[in-house]
Amino acid sequence: MEKGERSKLKNRKPKLVRISVFTIVLLGVLIGTASKLNLDSQKVLPFFVQNTYASPYIYVYDRESDQAIYEESAGAKVYPASLTKIMTAIVTLEHVDDLSVIAPVDRRTFGELLASNSSMAGFREDEEVTYQDLLYGTLLTSGGEAANTLAVHVAGSVENFVLMMNDKAAEFSLNGTHFTSPEGLHDDNQYTTASDVGKLLDYALANEDFKKMFTQETYLTTSTTDHPEGILLESTVLKYLNEDQQIGFKIIGGKSGTTSAAGQCWATLGLVNNREYIVIVMGAPLKDISHPDQAQIRDTLNLYGKLSQLK
Repeated sequence: MEKGERSKLKNRKPKLVRISVFTIVLLGVLIGTASKLNLDSQKVLPFFVQNTYASPYIYVYDRESDQAIYEESAGAKVYPASLTKIMTAIVTLEHVDDLSVIAPVDRRTFGELLASNSSMAGFREDEEVTYQDLLYGTLLTSGGEAANTLAVHVAGSVENFVLMMNDKAAEFSLNGTHFTSPEGLHDDNQYTTASDVGKLLDYALANEDFKKMFTQETYLTTSTTDHPEGILLESTVLKYLNEDQQIGFKIIGGKSGTTSAAGQCWATLGLVNNREYIVIVMGAPLKDISHPDQAQIRDTLNLYGKLSQLK
């Protein structure tokens, strides 16, 4: 071998070494992350390949193994928007024995929510609906008037109900969570974390009534004087999904939440190989609240797709 060729080979070696070191470090980081999540590298790698999530706060939870599968800033303080209504619904269900009882829509809070441009289920003030109607209105269509009416009938006032919500959060050590309202309108002092929402949803799903409502695509409310034919309520999550988007998995229920401060948020329950997973995505940027880009939907579908790759 000529002297010049030997010199060229010698000069290439440091570059090869640098590339190898980089590869080893990268693999170490991935395997270390997998170890932190109690998963092997083959299982966790699909979540890191081509990671293009718009949502900065993510929590993926396997209900069968009681284990977090993937987390992204899941303990960071975020605003819950209407994901708040998950707590509103489960607190109500734990304090109301007969859901067929009439609970008229509260006049005072109805007017306040209209003035605040809250999302509404479509009930009218003083309308004689049932607790069940209000719960479906809270979970499916994210009705503020439904949520606050539940609060008034269960606790006597919105303020007293909020105390019950915070007591429940403390009971389950949701230490990153604090509520100021049942409906989720923005307040700097109403906050949570993606992992707290995931843990709360897992707890709520153990309640049969909650799970039935959470996984319902539509619901027709009871006949009233204001709405003789009832109101057809539709899930603000399931209505945006179709079977073609769900290859290897099926999202069976969910709750949405959107404000300018909170961004676009989804809390969903899905089936992958007949195994239940909870996927929480929060904080997807929102440039125009009147024309959301639905980035949280893309993130959710992407995450379930990666779950379907796990062996």
